[in-house]
Parts: sequence; C-alpha cells; structure tokens
Amino acid sequence: MKLFVNGIPENFDDQDLREMFELYGAVESARVIFDRETRRPKGFGFVEFQRAQDGKEAMQLLDGTLVNGRQFTVKQAEERS
Repeated sequence: MKLFVNGIPENFDDQDLREMFELYGAVESARVIFDRETRRPKGFGFVEFQRAQDGKEAMQLLDGTLVNGRQFTVKQAEERS
C-alpha cells in the first residue's frame, strides 16, 4: 500500500520519514519530494508498506498529527495514469 504524506517538516529526509512509519510495519520505500531547481523539500512525500493492513493502520494513526509544528495529512496515494 502506497501512502501520500503531506505536511512533512523541512528538516525531514527519506530516512526520517522511513523511521517514523516503520513503527507501524515493514516499509518498502519512503521518499521526500524535493524541488528540482531549489533542491528544497516540497513538504510532501510517499511511503510504501509491504502489507496493506500496516499502511491502513499508519494512515489512521498519523493523519492529523503534529510533527515539528506541522500537521500531517496521510492518505492512500492515487495511482498515476
């Protein structure tokens, strides 16, 4: 299950995101998205879980939480067409 995470603090990198979500299950990948020109984080990213149930639990527990003063929005990522 792939999750979209918005509200990621600027000081977070891929490893920080992975560690936060690994508390809920095995994470296949975690990626913070950066602006190509400025190389600054855009404030969102993606986390992919090996098991859908773990992703659902993380989504329910982390959506709306405050992390470093920013509110997380966590939802299931939409597939690209």
